[in-house]
Amino acid sequence: MNPIQQSRQAFLEYFAVKPTLQVYAPGRVNLIGEHTDYNDGFVMPCAINYGTSICGNPRSDHQFHIFAADLNEMDQFSLLEEIKPVERKWCNYIRGVVHFIQQAYPEFKQGANLVVSGNVPHSSGLSSSAALEVATGKFCQQLGLLPLTNTDIALIGQKAENIFVGCQCGNMDQLISALGQEHHALMIDCRSLDTVPTPIPDNLAIMIINSHVKHDLVDGEYNTRRQQCEQAAAFFGVKALRDVTLEQFETKGFELKATNPLAYKRAKHIVTENQRVLEAVEALKHNNISYLGELMAQSHNSMRDDFQITVPEIDYLVELAQVAIGKTGGARMTGGGFGGCIVAIAPHDRVDIVRKMIADNYEKQTGLKEDFYVCTASQGVHVC
Repeated sequence: MNPIQQSRQAFLEYFAVKPTLQVYAPGRVNLIGEHTDYNDGFVMPCAINYGTSICGNPRSDHQFHIFAADLNEMDQFSLLEEIKPVERKWCNYIRGVVHFIQQAYPEFKQGANLVVSGNVPHSSGLSSSAALEVATGKFCQQLGLLPLTNTDIALIGQKAENIFVGCQCGNMDQLISALGQEHHALMIDCRSLDTVPTPIPDNLAIMIINSHVKHDLVDGEYNTRRQQCEQAAAFFGVKALRDVTLEQFETKGFELKATNPLAYKRAKHIVTENQRVLEAVEALKHNNISYLGELMAQSHNSMRDDFQITVPEIDYLVELAQVAIGKTGGARMTGGGFGGCIVAIAPHDRVDIVRKMIADNYEKQTGLKEDFYVCTASQGVHVC
């Protein structure tokens, strides 16, 4: 069963009535542009056909009663009292979004019974958290008939993750979950929030391979990278690394390298990655998949050597995929890092070759069994 059916059935079983409102928000895969979002840079993700559904009914009081069908867990809180974070992390994505919606619209006090269900693998780097935040925002917008755009909902989701959950993520994950378009990647300018939809050629398959190396971004490394990027931006005297050109970096970077070599390496990744995203848009637009593959390889090497967020299992998966794909596409780590998934792009007739190459070698080498998904670029958050 997909999450839409799953949540409806669970609602009927748990609350003994049919839901009257249902929303769905997708996860995402980022084709290129990693850790550039919180540096005000460029990213090129697409929403995928895995996501989170929330269905529910209004209540006559001001309570939110939430049943997480996949976890068999319950949370409840009152909209008349200050909403605070709790121990269980999944609750805080929802609580945080509702809290910040109330901050913007203090009149929002409509209670509801909700059931949540999703099929985005947790801690895989495919943004199960953003899908949950955006679905929650859309549900509240519909429930309270609030004048929120999908972009507003995305930014509220980011705020919830930053402040309630404590992960200093950028805005990409929430924006693509909110604004994704079917059959398109979306180049997002994370400063202006401008988007450029770029069609994905019909002959291309998007593969996501989960390494099953788990990460938990809240535990420090992600936030450390952000601080290092801020140190580098301060060195260059700019608001964010987005404002440093390749030429400026090459001219002045050696001074940073001498005083703060780690900040130098982090900045090198961001400055070059922003350039790669802009070139990737053109490559996709002109169906130059061979060059897109080269850019993806450069991106992965930069994440491995300069941003230092890959792990040996991920590097090995990319190597296997790249051998199978050759010059017909590309592969790279995707997501926050330290495990999670790789993304690979290649013609449909290469999918089984990639799948076999990885199935024959990955577990043997690492002791971990991969999950292999073939995805389609999908619509962003919507009412079902």
